[in-house]
Amino acid sequence: MQLSTTPYEERLTVPRSWWLVSFLVGVSLGLILLPFGTLPMLGGLAGGTAAAAVVASSYGSVRIRVVNGSLIAGDAKIPVTALGEAEVLDPEEARAWRTYKADTRAFLLLRAYIPRALKVEVTDPADPTPYLYLSSRDPERLAEAIRTARAA
Repeated sequence: MQLSTTPYEERLTVPRSWWLVSFLVGVSLGLILLPFGTLPMLGGLAGGTAAAAVVASSYGSVRIRVVNGSLIAGDAKIPVTALGEAEVLDPEEARAWRTYKADTRAFLLLRAYIPRALKVEVTDPADPTPYLYLSSRDPERLAEAIRTARAA
């Protein structure tokens, strides 16, 4: 038997290719500053790479957790008792729910580089949010963690 206070935790990190793009942003800035000399060029390379890496890192730092009877997705925290059925979305359905099927009142935590998602109905009558759309690399495990937390 495994004891855990966090039955589910996922960080929606950016793809590895974004780190290469961060470096290329630095190279671009370095080339722009090359006419001003070697030192500005090196500063542009280092500064541009660092700035782009900070942006990529912060965008990919969002987490989804199920802990202590609550679902925490980014800045949102909702008790699992206020959640209904969870529907695992394949890439095609996920694309539909984040575009033409989307409800403007829904909470969307989406990352376009993650093709799959979980759609969770919100059953709290006081909450105007109809559902949560959560990008996830493992939506089956997330749905199971929500069901387990709701049953506990």
